[in-house]
Amino acid sequence: MTSASDGLLPCAARPETTRGRVHDEREHAYRSPYQRDRDRIIHSSAFRRLEYKTQVFVNHEGDHYRTRLTHTLEVAQIARTIARALSLNEDLTEAIALAHDMGHTPFGHSGEKALDEVMKDHGGFEHNRHGLRVVDRLEKRYDAFDGLNLTYEVREAFVRHKTAYDAPVDPPPEFPLEEQVHLEGQAVCAADAIAYNSHDLDDGLVSGLIAEEDLRGLALWRAAEEAVASSGEDHPKLRRRAVVRQLINRQVTDLIENSSRLIAKAGVESLEDVRAADGWLVRSGAALGQETREFQAFLYERLYHHYRVMRTANKAKKFVHALFEEFVAHQEDLPDDFRGRIGEDGRERVVCDYIAGMTDRYAQDIYQKLFYPYGRM
Repeated sequence: MTSASDGLLPCAARPETTRGRVHDEREHAYRSPYQRDRDRIIHSSAFRRLEYKTQVFVNHEGDHYRTRLTHTLEVAQIARTIARALSLNEDLTEAIALAHDMGHTPFGHSGEKALDEVMKDHGGFEHNRHGLRVVDRLEKRYDAFDGLNLTYEVREAFVRHKTAYDAPVDPPPEFPLEEQVHLEGQAVCAADAIAYNSHDLDDGLVSGLIAEEDLRGLALWRAAEEAVASSGEDHPKLRRRAVVRQLINRQVTDLIENSSRLIAKAGVESLEDVRAADGWLVRSGAALGQETREFQAFLYERLYHHYRVMRTANKAKKFVHALFEEFVAHQEDLPDDFRGRIGEDGRERVVCDYIAGMTDRYAQDIYQKLFYPYGRM
């Protein structure tokens, strides 16, 4: 099924057939367009700030919990494994994976919900769409243009990113709704789901919010636990880590094997065939898909809505609401570069951009300075 010239599937994305960049640039002598995209993403301010943005647990709750940055690196590792096994373009896959959460707010999904609430009369807020805004406009690294000027194929992955917690929202006209995303973008979506299913669970177990005995009613957990039991590992911490590895391995293996069958059966011979396909071709088999949905429902109820997580989430929403109202009322408190865009983008959108770019600790620090300048919150 692979092409003899470069080892990729005929329907994989290739740099020589990219739909290009918004602003024309001379390409690099030694790096492909997708390699340059990856490097621009890694060197961006928005990427670095992921280190201090919440995955599930706010940064100050512990040094060993995942952050948006560690989650992103885990997604990139899983996505590259999938891409290599399926003979897809690894450079494009890696670039998309590293960029996929650059539109996230402080305080995880609670911060996103809060911004969407305050922006309901001003276009709303959705982190995938905002991620495209970050790389197209808000990053400032070049004299010739705003943003990072990434290729179309990386940019489209923002508005076509789809998991149980993400869905495309009102994509710009340049990304037609009737087109499917390339297989590399589909691989990243699958890797994202595998990473947060497995690693959020791991953090939940470390935190003590859920216990292993709570999981034994789930087929996905039981299969992983049985695989580890046969190895004889009995140290509690090492055993838990081994089970999490098995969770990831089982999901990735099933995804690769099922996707290989689907791609072969679909007979797609070009990227345009993939875009015109009836549905996604990189996905898990039906049996594991059902197990995964059961697993996600458990996490949603028992971890993401645990009262300790919800207390932090509700506090975070109050921070975001208060900061938004304060900066809208007192735009003179905004940094100069943000205040200078109000005439073009509107006051509320500029304030939204500013807050969305904050890390957890910066948002808390600004909140403290604005509302409790003489004492603790």
